Amino acid sequence: MSSSASPARYHSTCPHDCPSTCALEVERIDEHTIGRVYGADNPYTAGVVCAKVARYAERVHHPDRLSTPLLRRNGKRGEAGEFESVSWDSALDRVAEKFSAIIEKFGSEALWPYHYAGTMGLVQRDGLDRLRNCLGTSQQHSTFCITLADAGWLAGTGSKRGSDPRTICDSELIVVWGGNPVHTQVNLMHHIGAARKKGARLVVVDPYVTATAKQADMHLMPRPGTDGALACAVMHVLLAEGYEDRDYLARHTDFSDRFRQHIAERTPQWAEAITGIDADDIIAFARLYGTTAKSFIRAGYGFTRSRNGAVAMHAVTCLPAITGAWKNRSGGALYSNAAIYHIDASIIDAHERRNPSARVLDQSRIGDILLGDPAALGNGPPIMGMFMQNTNPAVVAPESHKVCKGLGRADLFLCVHEQFMTDTARFADVVLPATMFLEHDDIYKAGGHTYLQVAKKVIEPYAECRSNHQVLSSLAERLGIDHPGFKLSEWELIEQTLARSNYPSADALHDKHWHDCALDFDNANFLNGFGTPDKKFHFSPDWARVGDSFDGLPEFPDHHNVIENATAEYPYRLVAAPARQFLNTTFTETPGSLKREGRPTLKVHSADLHSLGLVDGQRIRLRSRQGEITVHAASFDGLQTGVVVLESIWPNSAYENGVGVNALVSSVPGQPNGGAVFHDTAVDISAA
Repeated sequence: MSSSASPARYHSTCPHDCPSTCALEVERIDEHTIGRVYGADNPYTAGVVCAKVARYAERVHHPDRLSTPLLRRNGKRGEAGEFESVSWDSALDRVAEKFSAIIEKFGSEALWPYHYAGTMGLVQRDGLDRLRNCLGTSQQHSTFCITLADAGWLAGTGSKRGSDPRTICDSELIVVWGGNPVHTQVNLMHHIGAARKKGARLVVVDPYVTATAKQADMHLMPRPGTDGALACAVMHVLLAEGYEDRDYLARHTDFSDRFRQHIAERTPQWAEAITGIDADDIIAFARLYGTTAKSFIRAGYGFTRSRNGAVAMHAVTCLPAITGAWKNRSGGALYSNAAIYHIDASIIDAHERRNPSARVLDQSRIGDILLGDPAALGNGPPIMGMFMQNTNPAVVAPESHKVCKGLGRADLFLCVHEQFMTDTARFADVVLPATMFLEHDDIYKAGGHTYLQVAKKVIEPYAECRSNHQVLSSLAERLGIDHPGFKLSEWELIEQTLARSNYPSADALHDKHWHDCALDFDNANFLNGFGTPDKKFHFSPDWARVGDSFDGLPEFPDHHNVIENATAEYPYRLVAAPARQFLNTTFTETPGSLKREGRPTLKVHSADLHSLGLVDGQRIRLRSRQGEITVHAASFDGLQTGVVVLESIWPNSAYENGVGVNALVSSVPGQPNGGAVFHDTAVDISAA
């Protein structure tokens, strides 16, 4: 019996919007075909990869991939319409001509290049900023994901870094707060599992029983938007029962008697009324945290989706400062290590050419912006032209009804560079086919670990697909933009970026597969000083240092009650959580993910269903101040009454009324620096 040899494996890096930034090994069948994808033997990835990426061949070889440039001939925007295949030259000439005409008539700020995190590679993601800065268009305030949590973390620590995540394996207590890593960071669960085998305990703080919470030794289930109250009550117990490290507080923080007096009023009973968590459970968690030296808080992105998310995140960062957990290896906290890399990306994004007076538009308010709201537009000219890469705002942006209406404007010229005919691409005048990460070169940093990675293409681009960088370089040439970044290849951009940043060469880094940028323990855990001006952790943050909209923000950690509370008209609080098999709107086209997710479903407590006269599986109408959708109900007692959860993000077409969950979400920005509030919505439920 003969057997064929196993396919060769090639090194790569997962590009998707996930802190894990997994090091990968990809089976290469031939120059156009891949097989299975595996996690590489990187110290953080540790051979683990999520199921959706393991099945990546479903995406790369999907029959619905865009293959040629398309020009709209007729048909209603937002629907399939009628597109004609054209040459790349014809498509790019059309875009350049339209953009030039818009600039001549309305000025360059009437153009708005728009992108986000469809890829986290620096070359393919941030090259659009090079075009933006060189052309003098409107700027973008990127607020979909991390803005609120960033502000909260920085308010106390002053720097977006923290404890080395690899030390979790030796922690005695791991607290996953505001995250569901079984769905979103499987590598983290691998390291947590190693710690639990040594006796560590796992505590999960999340508004519903997630797949991660099911594995926890203790699950604290607060009402959405009440995490700050829970953290304050934990601090109350720590201080009242003597669990604080007074020497650490004196040397490393701005701890004061006024702060102590403030927290003395935030009792577990006070927090119980706000959070819905029994005071005895709050006390038990506080004592567990206070008596465990090697306690590691892994703060997730749940904070960044609530109006009070910055205040809540700051409150949670106070816990390791009170106990001095930062002093212990395998202790402290981590939200993101984004600040450790010190990359000079000027050749990629041309930030030195940015016009400091150019208006900055909030990407989460795209609906209001396209519909001409003067405040959202910054009193500048209307947006008449857009070029989009790496995002799908018709689905992912708040107030989807407004977004789709704005994208459907007859006088808006829209070019979308995409891999599939997404909801957003259906509104475009020109659609350009894009490569996937295995078909181009890029460089990646990570928030969830400490490795810098470089990846070369593994296979040739599908059909006529071109990379983001190739398209931008061709467009820049037509627009007469002179910048060296547009004249370099992707690999040359990587080489120059690494050289400017004092890292090893691109070839050396690629050959080694990854480069560890970890700080030593004293710097990672802030023992040599926090990133604040006085090098101390701040229980009383200077909110003005992390944003410009801070009126009314509390002086000390608190329950900042600015959330969209339940009312008689809208008596339920909605969490729009991530689905396990999707990553934003990526993977919503793959058969494996669709089969496992089924259909859009609202998790509702059985008592709430009974009180409403509804039953499991029934079609229901979900209505907010912003809009309404129709979904199916699922009886689910793993949450508090009055709280509902819809795991998404499904395409708009998956819903009966043609618009998805973000039609319910407000686009009003959070404080102090903006940010979308996807988990902060009051809704009403009724039979459909």
